[in-house]
Amino acid sequence: MGPTSITTQRLVMRGFTDTARPAFVAINADPAVTEYLQAPMTAEMTDDFLRRIDECWRTNGWGLWCIEVIGGPSCIGYVGLWPADHVEPGMVEVGWRLSAQQWGHGYAAEAAREAVRFGFESAGLDEIVSFTVPQNRQSWRVMEKIGLIRDPAGDFDHAKVDPAVHPDLVRHVMYRLPRERWEAGVTTSKG
Repeated sequence: MGPTSITTQRLVMRGFTDTARPAFVAINADPAVTEYLQAPMTAEMTDDFLRRIDECWRTNGWGLWCIEVIGGPSCIGYVGLWPADHVEPGMVEVGWRLSAQQWGHGYAAEAAREAVRFGFESAGLDEIVSFTVPQNRQSWRVMEKIGLIRDPAGDFDHAKVDPAVHPDLVRHVMYRLPRERWEAGVTTSKG
């Protein structure tokens, strides 16, 4: 099963296509975009990531969408849901990665809100989390804009980061959104 396309006010969230690949390779190779990751990705690493995205959709019925700006670039990055079993079994993360040229327009929050809605309404998730390194304040702001709550007790050392190589990328801050809180927010915002 592939991703359901979702249209927001300014964006289309859809499956990745071969035509999106060059832009996605460039985004993943950009040192500015990958500043808080372990390293920029090679084209081969991006191809492997695209295979894992496809497999995630087939296995779970949810995953990452390619983001397209309506009337603009056809691939500015991704947003969506991703397994975070390395943190806790069954945990699902909402995440995003956008081209540096598209930062500051609110696209990450706009698309992530829809990914969260999909996660609760269509995928039946009970909780969605997000996490990043403490110095990535831009991602903290997106997490807060979409309703996630900071959980200092959930902060953790990322098992996939080698502390000898990237000591400043080991510690991660945790944000959480339980279904009940999201449902209460949806009810309140409607009126």
